[in-house]
Order: sequence, then structure tokens, then C-alpha cells
Amino acid sequence: MALSAPKDYLLMKKYVLVSADFNTWGGMDRANYEFAWYLANTAEASIHLVSYFVASPLSDHKNVAWHKVPKPLNSYALSEPLIKIYSYHIARRLSKLGARIIANGGNCNWSDVNWVHYVHAAFRPQLGQNTIWSLKRRLEHKRYLKDERYAFRKAKVVIANSEVTRQHLINYFDIPARQVHTIYYGIDPQAFRPVTSDKQALARRELGWSNDRLRVIFVGALGDRRKGFDILFEAWKTLCQNISWDVDLIALGAGSELDFWRSQAKHYKLSDRIQLPGFTRNMPQVMEGADALISPTRYEAYGLGVHEALCCGLPAFVTRSAGIAERYPKELDDLLLNDPPNAEDLVQRLKHWRANIDDYKARIAKFGEQLRQRTWTDMAREIVELIDSTD
Repeated sequence: MALSAPKDYLLMKKYVLVSADFNTWGGMDRANYEFAWYLANTAEASIHLVSYFVASPLSDHKNVAWHKVPKPLNSYALSEPLIKIYSYHIARRLSKLGARIIANGGNCNWSDVNWVHYVHAAFRPQLGQNTIWSLKRRLEHKRYLKDERYAFRKAKVVIANSEVTRQHLINYFDIPARQVHTIYYGIDPQAFRPVTSDKQALARRELGWSNDRLRVIFVGALGDRRKGFDILFEAWKTLCQNISWDVDLIALGAGSELDFWRSQAKHYKLSDRIQLPGFTRNMPQVMEGADALISPTRYEAYGLGVHEALCCGLPAFVTRSAGIAERYPKELDDLLLNDPPNAEDLVQRLKHWRANIDDYKARIAKFGEQLRQRTWTDMAREIVELIDSTD
């Protein structure tokens, strides 16, 4: 838009949001989408999204301008220089009209607001079987460290998605504590809610799951070992040695190691006990059919999948160093896994859960309902209030 924009446009609040993707089926992408949606539905606001992808209906909203960044060979790594260039020029132009610039991490070098969903300095990727991919990730990690160091120190306001993330930002980058603010994610309470046994049975039929076994789900990318699926796989091998173990594992996620884990399941004759269907956008229905969630992550800035499971009334086991874990009440401490997590501990916790499944479900109900009270609108409103207070 030219600087000689109509007067009514000049009077509108303007925001530039810079993020790789805005969609409703990924952790940080969902948070970005919901924040942008909230802003777009403010009648006096004009929203500019600098991104590779924006899902509908956000992309079609009358108050949204999508500045689409090219993505050569569908590669984020190849595209990162482009999003920096695009976002810098758009930020420079629109900041002259009073726009607030809200970036994610190191994708935009602008001294305004940085909303941090992940701190690369807090975790060095533990790599798997693919040698070429491992080398690529090491090189990317070095670049991410450089980018975030520059972007975080330059930002006037830094928003963290948990206290864990906030402390990492302060400790790793020497950012003054007064500049870093924790704002938790919200939830869609209609999409993620407890269901009746009849509704669960229906979800299982539609998902192709039988009703003669319980289902535990794992949600996470199967690239590096950050999400800890290797730990869960080892635990499941042990559990399935007992013929009385009547629980199947559904691991949902894509990545460079997906085929490796499928071959491992086949090798250990566990293909019927460990299913790896790949990535899904249908998490609400998956959680309707599930009985618990396991997230033995080695690093997790927050953990939206765990949050969603809790809102559905599912016992959710997660490493106690994850951001979401700081929200667990003391009476649910037995759901917090050792840090670092290990297969032996996980086996014992899962056996205890199976023997006391009704007790776990009853104990999680109050906490899940508490989390459902905080919506995406609540989160977005807090961010706007914080930004407005720094004008």
C-alpha cells in the first residue's frame, strides 16, 4: 500500500505479523492464526501478514493483506532469506504509517515486538538416522542461533509462551527481565472438550480404530529426537512383551524419520501395536477417540498438543521441563515425567495409569475445565493490551 493511502486507512490501527505459516493445525501456527484472526475482526484494524502460507478463512478476510513470500522447492531453509527481506521492507514502509511489527523469532530484523514460540539456544537437536539430513539440521541450527540472538536483543518487547521460555530468553540473551512478558496460549473450548463414551466410540469407528483396545496418542514431528518418540518406542516394546497389555499407540506426525520408525515397528512385530499414520489435521476427532497422550519431549517451549488433550479430559504425560508443565497443579505431579525422560520410568507410569484409569480421568477433569476457560480471544486481548501499553 502506498503512503498516500485514503484517510480512513490512515486512521486504522495497523499490524504487521511475520511468521512462516498461519493455520489451525499446528502449535505455534495455530497461535499465530488465532491472534491474526482476533485482530482482523477488529473493525478499525488493518492486518498485514508476511508469510509463506495463510489458511482460509483468514486469508480471505477483508481486513487482511497477505504478503506471500515465495518458498523455493517448498523448503523453509531456502525461503528464510526471502522472508527476512520481504518482512524488512514491509515493516519499514508500514511503520511510517504507525504499524506495530510483531515477528516470530529470527524471521524479521525489526526493533518492535517479538513473539517467541521456540528458543533454539535452549536445545541442540539430537539427530537420528539420516546422515545428510543431520548435517543439514546442524547447519540450520547455527544459523537459527545467530538470527535469534540478533532479533531478540533488538526487540523492544518480547513475548514468551511460558515462564520456561521467558527464563531461557533472559538467561541466554541477557534481555532485561522487564522486557520479557509471559502470555499463555488459549484454546477453542468447542473443538477441545470432554466427550461421552458414545461419542468416543463413534470417533473410533470413523478413525478406523476397534473398540477392544485402549488408545494412547503421541503428537509431534518425527524429525530430530526432540519430541522423544524414541523413548516412547522403547517403552512400548517393553509393555507389549506382556500379553495383557491392551493399549495401542497411535503416533501422529511426519518427518524424515517416519519411514525409519515404521520399519522399526515392523522389525519388532509391533505394527499392529504402534501405528504411524503420519501427519493429521484432525486432532479434535483423534482426541475424542483417545484415552491418554504421551509427550516425553526433551525440549518443549510450551506444548499445545498436551494443552488440547487436557482440555479433552485426557491424562497427558509430559516432561516436567516443558512449558505447559508449569501450569499443572500439584495433585497431578505424577503426570510429569523425569527430565530427561527415560523409558523405564515411562513404563512404570503407564502401568500405573492403566491400573487406575478411572482415577486419572476423574483427577484430570477439573484442570481440563480450568484450561478451557481461557480462550484464544483472551490470549489475543492480552497481547494487544501489552503492545498498546508500549506505544
